[in-house]
Amino acid sequence: MKRLLALLLTPVARGAQAWERLGRLWAFARLQAGLPRQRLDAGTVVLGAPELHGSRRIRLGRGLFLYRELYLETQGAGEIAIGDGVVISRGAHLVAFAGIRIGAGSMIGEYASIRDANHRFGTATPLRDAGHDARPIEIGREVWIGRGAMVLPGVRIGDRAVVGANAVVTRDVPAGARVAGVPARNLATEIG
Repeated sequence: MKRLLALLLTPVARGAQAWERLGRLWAFARLQAGLPRQRLDAGTVVLGAPELHGSRRIRLGRGLFLYRELYLETQGAGEIAIGDGVVISRGAHLVAFAGIRIGAGSMIGEYASIRDANHRFGTATPLRDAGHDARPIEIGREVWIGRGAMVLPGVRIGDRAVVGANAVVTRDVPAGARVAGVPARNLATEIG
């Protein structure tokens, strides 16, 4: 009975794998079409075509792993530059008005938000029309940003740092540091 079941399920499994490969090829092609001035690396895995908005000033490194439901937006002079071997998980949002740079080998967790601009407020102009204040964000090499974390304008995160899940990073994070909380604090100094 087990052999018969295995024989029957093998073609089904192969069919599912074929559909998965086709889906990846389609997503890769859609991303390539959305960034016509850039040639995507064949080693890049795209599980679902990212939503691309604004000027589309996006530079992608080699060997990326991009999950579904990514949102990438650039406005004005803003640019998103993603280094080699970066993993960006499902539902992450990257929005650049000034610039976002992500170093090689970094990993961005699910639903993380990296935004280099905030709305201006406190003026007579309606909030929707008041514009933005932007400062670039730099994320080093081999950085791990946990699920649901937020990285705010002007922040620099050093190489090999870890940002805990749901943390809100409002100031620079030194290389090798582990931060968590709202606002994010260095765990080594909080515990010791």
